[in-house]
Amino acid sequence: MKRRVVITGMGAVSPNGTGNTAFAEAALQGRSGVRRITRFDPSEISVQIAGEVPDFDELAWIEKKERKHVSRVLPLALAAATEALHHSGVNTNSLPLEEKRRFGVIIGSGGGSQEFTEEQYRLFFHQQYSKMSLFCVPTGVMGTLSSELSVRFGLRGSSHVITTGCTSSTDAFGYAVRQIQSGRLDATLTGGADAPIALGIVKGFILMKIMTGNWNQRPERGSRPFNLDRDGFVLAEGAWMFVLEEYEHARARGARMLAEICGYGSTCEAFHRVRLQECGEEPARAIALAMEEAGVTAQDIDYVNLHGTSTQLNDRIETRALKLALGEHAPRVPMSALKSQIGHPQGACGAAGVAATIIAMQSGTIPPTINLDNPDPECDLDYVPDVGRKKTVEHAICNCIAFGSKNSALVLKNCA
Repeated sequence: MKRRVVITGMGAVSPNGTGNTAFAEAALQGRSGVRRITRFDPSEISVQIAGEVPDFDELAWIEKKERKHVSRVLPLALAAATEALHHSGVNTNSLPLEEKRRFGVIIGSGGGSQEFTEEQYRLFFHQQYSKMSLFCVPTGVMGTLSSELSVRFGLRGSSHVITTGCTSSTDAFGYAVRQIQSGRLDATLTGGADAPIALGIVKGFILMKIMTGNWNQRPERGSRPFNLDRDGFVLAEGAWMFVLEEYEHARARGARMLAEICGYGSTCEAFHRVRLQECGEEPARAIALAMEEAGVTAQDIDYVNLHGTSTQLNDRIETRALKLALGEHAPRVPMSALKSQIGHPQGACGAAGVAATIIAMQSGTIPPTINLDNPDPECDLDYVPDVGRKKTVEHAICNCIAFGSKNSALVLKNCA
């Protein structure tokens, strides 16, 4: 019999709220966390807004002498992970060695310490060698991020970073679920973290012409999924972490179960490094695979948390994919895009979507898609515009689409 996997803890560090309570309140109220960039001076570039986590005290999580040796992504991840473990009732310090060996860290990140590496190159090319970190190479390696968490919490199971672009944290969930289902692990610290708000990274996205540059004076209006005048995404940072456990393992310790991960699907269109095929067939197939594993039909789906980047291409094709996956039931399923509130936190966005879905399940209210005042006629599903909606959510889909033709989806079941 296949082992079941449940979520027993959650932690959130988001542009619109740090901590589960603040994040849930903001998500349900449709409060934007997009603001003018403060990480660097954006006055000379065309895009000057981002989803920054405000007033975040990095030194509460990293010693001052260590800060120059790590990326901002690490304190963000540590804060979210600490809350998730506390929320789940797990004290890793008191775990026996054998339990630590069966407790893994499997997280997703699109860029990892990319902003740290950018700063190291800046110092190098300005010949400021004494200011460079002696850990510039190991910290810049993607896999070090999970190791930092493993070391901090003393967890000795698999320590892996999944990096598949925007589907990174969704795929981390999928990989973690497989590890627990197979019996290799009993629990994992899983989720996503990214901190890509740096000048070079923003300039790179500007070159691609996929970020909005029209809302510098009204940042909170900039992320506009499914709206007719959408013209690109808003870059964001954040961390959303979770404790995943095998069902009987969680039950034996009396843990509160937030949701069950009962299906995962992933496909590749094999089409282009950044563009999507107009047909939407492979994103739809990823959703169908997740539903098939979960043993649910379109009629069972009560909510879809959308990728919803606010680009012309993604929103149109994702709409098409949901129609293919859910058929005639698609127009009757409420859906929403958290990115309208927080921007696009790259590889962490799948984990953010899982957090929003758990909030919907726990509160009985679907978070809204804000800034949807003039819907695109080609985006004609129920996106729960501007105001949250009361709804009992038993089964939900969390959908993600990434650069490189990747598509991944999860099906969650309410454990309340």
